[in-house]
Amino acid sequence: MGTVKLKINGKEITVDNSLTVYQACRLAGIEIPTFCYHPKLTIAGNCLMCLVELSTAPKPIASCAMPVMEGMEIATQSPRIKEAQKAVLKFLLINHPLDCPICDQGGECDLQDLTMAYGPGTSRFKENKRSVPEKNFGPLIKTVMTRCIHCTRCVRFAQEVAGVSELGGLYRGENTEISTVLNEAVTSELSGNMIDICPVGALTSKPYAFEYRSWELEHTDSIGIHDAVGSHIRIDTMGREVRRILPRQNDDINEDWICDKTRFACDGLRRQRLDRPYVREQGRLTAVSWAHALASASHLLKSTAAETVGFLVGDLLDLESMYALKGLANAIKGTHIDCRQVPEFLPVKERADYLFNTTIAAIEKADACLIVGSNPRYEASLINARLRKAYLHHDLPVGVVGPAANLTYPYDHIGENLNVIQDLIEGKHAFSKILKKAKKPMIIVGTAVLRHERGAALYALIQQLAKTYNVVQTQWSGFNVLALHASQVGARDLNCYPARGKSLIERLQAGAIKVLYALGADDLAPELLEGVRLIYQGHHGDRMAQAADVILPGAAYSEKNGLYVNTEGRVQQGVRSLFPVGEAKEDWRVIKALGKELDISLPYNTQEELREHLYAHYPHLQETFTGQKACRHGLYELSHLPQTTTVDLPIENFYMTDVICRASETMAKCVQEFGKIDEERMGTHG
Repeated sequence: MGTVKLKINGKEITVDNSLTVYQACRLAGIEIPTFCYHPKLTIAGNCLMCLVELSTAPKPIASCAMPVMEGMEIATQSPRIKEAQKAVLKFLLINHPLDCPICDQGGECDLQDLTMAYGPGTSRFKENKRSVPEKNFGPLIKTVMTRCIHCTRCVRFAQEVAGVSELGGLYRGENTEISTVLNEAVTSELSGNMIDICPVGALTSKPYAFEYRSWELEHTDSIGIHDAVGSHIRIDTMGREVRRILPRQNDDINEDWICDKTRFACDGLRRQRLDRPYVREQGRLTAVSWAHALASASHLLKSTAAETVGFLVGDLLDLESMYALKGLANAIKGTHIDCRQVPEFLPVKERADYLFNTTIAAIEKADACLIVGSNPRYEASLINARLRKAYLHHDLPVGVVGPAANLTYPYDHIGENLNVIQDLIEGKHAFSKILKKAKKPMIIVGTAVLRHERGAALYALIQQLAKTYNVVQTQWSGFNVLALHASQVGARDLNCYPARGKSLIERLQAGAIKVLYALGADDLAPELLEGVRLIYQGHHGDRMAQAADVILPGAAYSEKNGLYVNTEGRVQQGVRSLFPVGEAKEDWRVIKALGKELDISLPYNTQEELREHLYAHYPHLQETFTGQKACRHGLYELSHLPQTTTVDLPIENFYMTDVICRASETMAKCVQEFGKIDEERMGTHG
């Protein structure tokens, strides 16, 4: 690519020749109003708000659709352009209802802002405004289509990013309407992003309609925890409640998007909360003081042989909480700690064994991708969006081994039987040629593989496949394990698992555990708790809380500062937006207090001191993320597999994957609307 010189408002600049006039103006610090343009979507050029004057053109041009050329002379502030912009706004406002006082987009409306800055003060139009019936976009998006200015951002997002061709324009001319197919709901796990990119109030949030005004909200930058992507988010609060969650731009992780769980499940943060300690007395949970609850938990731990005590780490935890719990477990010598709530093979010879080593951003550089035992659309929606982007931009060939699913892009379904990997190794399948030809191939190993009863053998077989096709190179590491939960990588980093011997689940199955301390662990099978005294520390009254003997209320992710490690090994900080509800405390503080009750002196009194100890023991968690270095994996021992080896995907219902989602009324409405997603939305591929 080369460069070109052009003049903008009399000032000469040099820019890349791949840019448009609009982008060149933005680089020069010149603001140009626009409605239809979005940096992550294709160019439409249909709002005509970005008009500029070109010295060699007889009429104004749409700057977003005009590539830069050598010697161009552009004027963005000429009287002609100002009149053109006023005219564009006049036409946009012909049918737009003047309902700003009751519009949920008020205060964040591009049309409102640009009309104030560029629009006329009066209008000559006296005709009646047309009315457009509302559309059914599902339980998440409220529509007021009379406000729509036909910028087609939502249509392009649905087709290009979400990969669901369910939106389009109906009719022509002044009768144009944006609608879904057959007026059905938008079936995408990324649909909420249409609310953000809509420049007017045509698409707004249905769960929070008329709940707040944007200027009433306080903003806190934080990290999403409903999957292992680590999306950058903004938590908006009013009073003592989280009102909404929006994405923050980070092109290395989530770009401008977040999934619908991260965005809409926040109403679960105020439902079914544990706001005070409880102790089971005479068969019933009774609210007690903190002193009573800590004394009861201490008595259970002290009165039980250490080798029959287990500590279980949950899926939504920050590093500080897990480190504190591990310190407590280590102080009670003989106890067992684990981070698995279901049987699962842990590849932990080195850190690269369980990370998404390619990194999320580098997916776009891959020239072949093999997905084994995973549905990234469910398990990591933003990674699936990256894969779709790579397919659209350079036709990334994708192969899938395992259950078929609608991944929003074409792929070669190699087979459900994972033994077909051996055929790939031996070059017997057509996709073998693609892997062999690829210079930067990548493999994505899903959690379903690790949870298989022969997970170790399957993992070793996939490693052999990676070695065969040079997936791990000096400057490229294409071997990836896709983590499922926010704390999954962090728990492995902190070695929250038995160094040798049986897992905690195996000990529970054998009846060797008499007291279990569950920290934010809510998905353990109920039958494993028979005959076990349970101390539960968490923030929702979910499955485990109902079975607990002692409940110690903790803080949700929005109520504490904490470090989280995403699937690619990136350490990020979540920031507190609210204080914990009721008498609940931050998890590390509860563990510190319990340690004092047990006469155990944990070596920190503040979170800063705790982090210092954390970094001293695990210095790699303090390093600035620059992408994982490619390394040679220590191969695991390959053993014989049964003739038929299939896996079950770990997520059956996208909207009900953790305690916050299960407490969310909005997520319940999504389940009710979409039904069994595997059957109705995800049952086909291609």
